[in-house]
Amino acid sequence: MLEFLKQPVVVTAEINVNLVALTVMGLVNRLWALSYPRAVVFDEVYYGQFVSLYMKRIFFVDDSGPPFGHMLLAFGGYLGGFDGNFLWNRIGAEYSMNVPVWSLRLLPALTGALCVPLAYQILVELHFSHCAAFVAALLILFENSLITQSRLMLLESVLIFFILLAILSYLKFYNLQKCSPFTAGWWFWLLLTGVACSCAVGVKYMGLFTYMLLLAIAGVHSWHLIGDQTLSNVSVLCHLLARGLALVVIPVAMYLSFFYVHLTLLYRSGPHDQIMTSAFQASLEGGLARITQGQPLEVAYGSQITLRNVLGKPMPCWLHSHKNTYPIRYENGRGSSHQQQVTCYPFKDVNNWWIVKDPGMQQLVVSNPPRPVRHGHIVQLVHGITTRYLNTHDVAAPLSPHSQEVSCYVDYNISMPAQSLWRVEIVNRESDTDVWKTILSEVRFVHVNTSAVLKLSGASLPEWGYRQLEIIGEKLSKGYHQSMLWNVEEHRYGKSQEQKEREVELHSPTQADISKNLSFMARFTELQWKILTLKNEDTEHKYSSSPLDWITMDTNIAYWFHPISGAQIHLIGNVLTWASANVATLVYVCLFLWYLLRRRRKICDIPEDAWRLWVSAGGLCVGGWAVNYLPFFVMEKTLFLYHYLPALTFQILLIPVVLQHLTDHLCRSQLPKNAFSALMVAWFSSVYLVYRTFSPLTYGEPTLSAAELRALRWKESWDILIRKH
Repeated sequence: MLEFLKQPVVVTAEINVNLVALTVMGLVNRLWALSYPRAVVFDEVYYGQFVSLYMKRIFFVDDSGPPFGHMLLAFGGYLGGFDGNFLWNRIGAEYSMNVPVWSLRLLPALTGALCVPLAYQILVELHFSHCAAFVAALLILFENSLITQSRLMLLESVLIFFILLAILSYLKFYNLQKCSPFTAGWWFWLLLTGVACSCAVGVKYMGLFTYMLLLAIAGVHSWHLIGDQTLSNVSVLCHLLARGLALVVIPVAMYLSFFYVHLTLLYRSGPHDQIMTSAFQASLEGGLARITQGQPLEVAYGSQITLRNVLGKPMPCWLHSHKNTYPIRYENGRGSSHQQQVTCYPFKDVNNWWIVKDPGMQQLVVSNPPRPVRHGHIVQLVHGITTRYLNTHDVAAPLSPHSQEVSCYVDYNISMPAQSLWRVEIVNRESDTDVWKTILSEVRFVHVNTSAVLKLSGASLPEWGYRQLEIIGEKLSKGYHQSMLWNVEEHRYGKSQEQKEREVELHSPTQADISKNLSFMARFTELQWKILTLKNEDTEHKYSSSPLDWITMDTNIAYWFHPISGAQIHLIGNVLTWASANVATLVYVCLFLWYLLRRRRKICDIPEDAWRLWVSAGGLCVGGWAVNYLPFFVMEKTLFLYHYLPALTFQILLIPVVLQHLTDHLCRSQLPKNAFSALMVAWFSSVYLVYRTFSPLTYGEPTLSAAELRALRWKESWDILIRKH
C-alpha cells in the first residue's frame, strides 16, 4: 500500500530562460522608480477623478469607453488603501501623502512589462525562430513611448496587454487544433482568447478593432474547417459551436458583467446624474432619489407634476412657465400672441409644476379613489402658480417660425380662443390601456386641435425670455424623437382646491408612497447609449495631432515638467524603431505583392510552407496595424499620439518577421548572411543607443541642461520644454 513512498517524488519542469529573462527585464524596465514623479502627470488628472469616484461609490459617466479599465485602476487604489480624497484639478500638482502613487501606477506597469514576454511568445507561436522572437521582445522592451505610457496611471499599456494576450491565446489554440482538438489545453486557450478580447474592448473601444480582426481570422479558419472532408458533420458542428461560445457568447457576457460590477459599485448620486433619465437618477442613493423615493406611481387627474424633457440636450430641463408674456413684436418684425411664455428651464423651480386636469371637470385635486390617466386620454395642463392652461395655436414660435408657439393662455377677449386640449401618448407602453406612470413612462403630448407635438427646440430665447430654452409645437411630426418626449419626475396628489393653499402645497416637498427600481438591463442600455452618444465639446488641444503625424512621429506630448529642476517626461518614441517599423511594413507589402503576382504566373520564389507563413504572419501584423490605425482617419474626435501605440505594437512585431524572411530567402549564400547579421547587430545597437539617449525624457530623470535638451530636439516639430533663466 505504501510502496510509492520507497521512491522519491520527482517533478520535472522545462524553463524557458529567454522568457524568464525577458520578463525580469520588462519588470525592471517598467517598475523602476515607479512613484517618480510624485505629481499628477498628464491624463492622470483625468483617470484619477474616476478612481476617486470609485473609492467613494459615486456614479459617473465617461464617454471615452467602457468601465473595465477604470475599475482596474481603482482596484490598484483599493489595494493601496486610497480613500479617494484628492483634488484632481491640475497637471503637475503634488500628490498628498494619502495617495498611494506606486499602487495606482502598478497595474499599468505590470501589464506593460508582461507585453515583452508576450511579444516573444507570439513570434514563437507563429513558427519563427527564437532569435526573431527575442528581437521582437527587445524592441518592445526598449520602445520609449511604450515605457512612458506603462509607467503612469493610464490605460494604453493595459489595452495592449489584452490585445497581445488575445493574439497569443488564439495562436496557441490554432496550433493545438491541428494535433489535439477538444483537449483541456485547446479549451483553455480558446476560452482565454474570448476573455482577453472582452477585456480589451472593456478597457477601451479601440480593443474592438483587434477583436474584429480575430473574428475575421477565426471565420476564415472555420470556413476551411467546414471544407475538411476528414471531419464528420457532428465534429464540424461542435467546432463551430465551441468557437461561437468562446468568441461571441463569453465576450458579450463578460462585457455585460463589467457594467454590472460598475453599476453595483457606484450606487450613490454624483455629478453626472443630470444627463441620465429621471428613472436612472431615482435608482441612485441620494440626489433625485431623496426627492422622488416613494412618490405616487400612477398619474391621476388632479396630480401635480414636473415634466422633464427626455433628450437632455443641450442641457437637462423641465417644462416651465412664468408671468412674463411674449413680446408683441419680435426683433425681426414678426408678431406674437402676447400670451404667457412657456419655456424649458434647466433648474428646479416652483414654476416647473403643472396640474393634470380633466377637461370635463373643474376640480384640480385628486379624487378618492384616484382616476388614473391612460394612454390616449385627453388632458389639460394647468400651470400650478399662475393657473393658466398650456396652449398652442397657429402662431409662429419666436425662434422657430415653421413651428407653432406654445404658451399659457391669457384671455384678452379677442378672436383667439383657448386651444388647451392635449392627448397623452405613452411611447414606451406595453398596451394601449397603459397607465401614465411617474418616472417610468415616456410620453408625448399631441395637441388635439392642430396635431402639433410639444417639443423642445433647443434654441435659447433672447433676454426677454431670460435665455431659457424654447418650447414649440412641432407640426407634421413623424417618429418619436427624444426632444418630443417627456417624463414625470416629481409627482404628488393635489389636495388643495384653493389657489393660495395650492401654492403652499407646491412649495412643500413631495410625499412618499411607492419606490421604483430599474432592472440592470434597463440601466445598462441607458448607460451604454449615453457612453456612445455623449460627446464632450472637442476643443483643439496643444498636443493633439492627426494620424498622418504619427507614422513619422512628427509630434510628441509633454506629459510633465518640474517647475524648479526642469525635469520632464515626454511621450516620444524610439525614432529608429518607428522608422524601422515603417520600412518593414513597406518591404512586406512590396514583397507580398511581388510574390502574389509571380505566383499568378505559376512562379514560386519561396517554398509553399514559407509562403503560408509569410501570409499568416503578415496578415496578423499588417492587419493588426491597419485595423488599429486607419479608423482614426474617419473619427471626429481629438486625437493624440498615444492612440497610435496599439498599431505601433503590431508594426514592431512585423520587424523580425521581415528580417528573418530576408535572411532565410534572399540571402542565399553565407557571405551575404554574415554581412546581413553584422548589419543587424549594428542596427540593434543603434536602437538601444536611441533608447538610452531619450531615457531622461522617458523616466523624468536625470535632469538635463538646456543644451542637452536642445540636442534631443531631433525634429523641429517636437516640443521640448526649455526653461528660460
